[in-house]
Amino acid sequence: MADATRIIVLEGDETGQELLEQALRVLDPGVTGVEVELERHDLSLDSRRRTENGVVTAAGRAVRESGFGIKAATITPEGTDDVGSPNRILREELDGKVIIRTGRRIPGVTPVAGVHYPISVVRMAVGDAYGAEQWRESVDGDEVAYRTERISREVCRAVAEHSFRTARKIHARVYGGPKWTVSPVYEGMLKEELDAAAERHSEVPYQPVLIDATYAGLVSGAADAPLVIPALNRDGDCLSDFVLPLFGSIAGAESVVLSLDASHEVQAVMTEAPHGTAPALQGKNIANPMAMVMAVAALLHYVGESGREEAHLASRAVYESVLEASATGVRTPDLGGASTTSEVVDEVVGRVRTKIDVWSSLGSSV
Repeated sequence: MADATRIIVLEGDETGQELLEQALRVLDPGVTGVEVELERHDLSLDSRRRTENGVVTAAGRAVRESGFGIKAATITPEGTDDVGSPNRILREELDGKVIIRTGRRIPGVTPVAGVHYPISVVRMAVGDAYGAEQWRESVDGDEVAYRTERISREVCRAVAEHSFRTARKIHARVYGGPKWTVSPVYEGMLKEELDAAAERHSEVPYQPVLIDATYAGLVSGAADAPLVIPALNRDGDCLSDFVLPLFGSIAGAESVVLSLDASHEVQAVMTEAPHGTAPALQGKNIANPMAMVMAVAALLHYVGESGREEAHLASRAVYESVLEASATGVRTPDLGGASTTSEVVDEVVGRVRTKIDVWSSLGSSV
């Protein structure tokens, strides 16, 4: 039997933690056939406050060491003197460069604006508006706020390269970009790297479009084929929250943070759901588990890339089972269904087990 893969489990808050526990049912080796060893780190708000974010730093280092992590949604307190969001700390400790979120059609759910093909948003994981230095000054009797942002060419190159590699894999067009006409020095750096990547990957269709026109295009016919949209950190955050609901729900797709080496090969990965903790749904067993379960599927894909071929098979089984469950009407109320969270996961677990058994008996591989 192969050694178990060490996976760092980053626990969260409220419904985020409830959905994580449900998703871990799918990751059970008895379901997927993939041996894993789970190492839990408590990133709940109480734990972060008690350790002054020390637990977050330790968790990020653990993910970087193991190469694999899965994270629950966490509370971000509003106070400026509070612990804030753990995401920036995790991404910095992980040395994350790129975040990718892929919206895809959910069977049984009518997409908005006729959008049917997958759309992947590939954004910076660090820098830009997040972690920027901010301050206020009094100027001529008025109060003026300032913000100093920064991006690096290294991260711009990583976003550009990963965008074109992703587009090649899914037969997509690289579409969109920053507002390089208004900000040729700052945002233009990403545009320069996109143009350079386009030359390296001449087989991939490339259509650079300003960020505002990108939004307009997504609801007016530009998504007539699979798209990959490269973006700055904040632009990508906003784009993700726009793109995913086009397919029915922000809870319908996973988020993946990637740490890359100098050749832009994956060094470590952390998967999560892109939505928040939904406190109004806590304890009601009706929150949509799709994003967290797909985070399991994405994690298994990268475990497979590390040499565990059975994980590739399990990843495909989880992705297919989630979408098949929706196609047969096993959906939570937000998607027009009547199933509970646990009932959806029950259905997915049963389908994954069946697929793995059948494929194994046929000697199938991915």
